Amino acid sequence: MAIMSCFELPVQQPNRDMSVQEFKVWIKQFDMDHDKRISPEELTEALESLHMWFSSWKARRVMKDADVDHTGFIDNKKEVEKLVKYAQQRLHMKIHQS
Repeated sequence: MAIMSCFELPVQQPNRDMSVQEFKVWIKQFDMDHDKRISPEELTEALESLHMWFSSWKARRVMKDADVDHTGFIDNKKEVEKLVKYAQQRLHMKIHQS
């Protein structure tokens, strides 16, 4: 598995200030199985790419808040909107509307 990670494409880091659309494009990079939904593990990877401390714990907190239908995934428009709000308010990411 460590060898495979050497050959993966580099993940683009978000700018300090980004639009909602740019955030969605950035988070989509972590949908490793291409099922159009974000799992807790994929969210942890996204937070780790930002060098956040306690990324696994933070990912669980985000999922608890954003996964409104309790499927275990961020998988619909409403949940993505909640993810954006959470990232703005609790993770201190600067995400603007346009």
